[in-house]
Amino acid sequence: MLIVPIRRDGGGPIYAQIYEGIRRMILENSLPVGSKLPSKRKFAEHLGVSNTTVELAYEQLLAEGYITSKPRSGFYVQDIGELAYAQPADDQKAASPRLPEKKKYRHDFSPGRIDTGAFPFDEWRRQAKNIIDRASADFLLLGHPHGDPELRREIAKYLNHSRGVRCTPEQIVIGSGTEQLMPLVIRLLGPFTVYAVENPGYPLTHHLFRQNDRMTVPISVDGQGIDVGVLEESGADAVYVTPAHQFPTGAVLSANRRNRLLNWAAEKPGRIIIEDDYDSEFRYGGIPVPALQGMDRHGRVLYLSTFSKSLMPSLRIAYMVLPEPLLERYSELFAHYSSTVPRLEQQMLAGFMADGSFSRHLNRMRKVYRRKYIALTAALGPYAGLVSHEESQAGMHLKLTVRTSWSAEELVRLAADAGIRVQSAAAYSIVRTEREFLPEIVLGFGSIPENDIPGAISLLMDAWGIKKDGTA
Repeated sequence: MLIVPIRRDGGGPIYAQIYEGIRRMILENSLPVGSKLPSKRKFAEHLGVSNTTVELAYEQLLAEGYITSKPRSGFYVQDIGELAYAQPADDQKAASPRLPEKKKYRHDFSPGRIDTGAFPFDEWRRQAKNIIDRASADFLLLGHPHGDPELRREIAKYLNHSRGVRCTPEQIVIGSGTEQLMPLVIRLLGPFTVYAVENPGYPLTHHLFRQNDRMTVPISVDGQGIDVGVLEESGADAVYVTPAHQFPTGAVLSANRRNRLLNWAAEKPGRIIIEDDYDSEFRYGGIPVPALQGMDRHGRVLYLSTFSKSLMPSLRIAYMVLPEPLLERYSELFAHYSSTVPRLEQQMLAGFMADGSFSRHLNRMRKVYRRKYIALTAALGPYAGLVSHEESQAGMHLKLTVRTSWSAEELVRLAADAGIRVQSAAAYSIVRTEREFLPEIVLGFGSIPENDIPGAISLLMDAWGIKKDGTA
């Protein structure tokens, strides 16, 4: 039986210690490739812990590729390979590294792209001119470390009126993207915090947790959003969720699960919900789904959002709303940090929001993306016998389920051969089940011209061998 030392007095979550102990043995080769791990039940009895504790440790090892699961057999150590260090030849030392060439597609259904043709360049240029005309020496100096007060005031007003977020400008921190703010959150919550994440979910966040050596527990997602029942048994201290429009499934977190999630956070001191409201501005049917933060009465929701979808990815402005209990600690921990967003750009965006340009732009883009959503669902209609999707009526992507013998990876390849870029939904999963599912494909429609959508879908279906009468 494996010997894994466990500290029950301040050594962190027990399942994290089990995971780390087994991981270290694999890296040191004291557990060779092909070694069979004890069954979860026997190992739990040996260690004097619950089956769930061992299961969480094994799930993390599975997610990171240290072990593999064989149906009706058990868990085995996986070959993780070795790091190779090679001295480059002399004639290679001076050579500049060549970046791989990006493949050009006739139609690009990437979910992260926006409609660049609809951007209000004239209004943005006007804001830039206004800022330069009234610029003073003060703009040459560093501003408030949380971001310029003018922009934080505008964001607070917008969130209160449009998203139901209850906050003051002082709770808002401006940063250059979610990937810059999340490491600050990770440090803020401390080294022993265990994070639950949606599975499937946003891949960048999964990468950030791994990069910062934080334990993550994948929680399954269904048509009502994240499975809070599984979360309650996970042992996690924080959970990262996209409740208004889950990525990539498109599910909206149901009212019942919203209440259960907030109750879960309130039950134990220190628990935090990280709410990523990444594309909540775009909803095409019914009233907007309010932010989870607005329902929070215990200061347990940390709210994140960005201007990448609503304005442009290159703007590199995101923000978070810190709950009051974390605000003082954040100010102490990062007292010597400066804002990572240039002040001129902050002032331009503040002016763009203050004079109503941002609201007008959002209203225009809702209509643009709604027309594209309608065009896409209409184009998919004739193929409904073999291709289905959820009626999310929100966001800028759809998840398709395809009834075919092809795998998702093969569907992606066939589409690429036809000059169409699509992505497999499985690429966003941390843990993949042994059960067989129908392949799922994510279609982002943000950058596809509305008039091109019918032809692009027709070409895609031809590539997959699917006919308009719903047969293959």
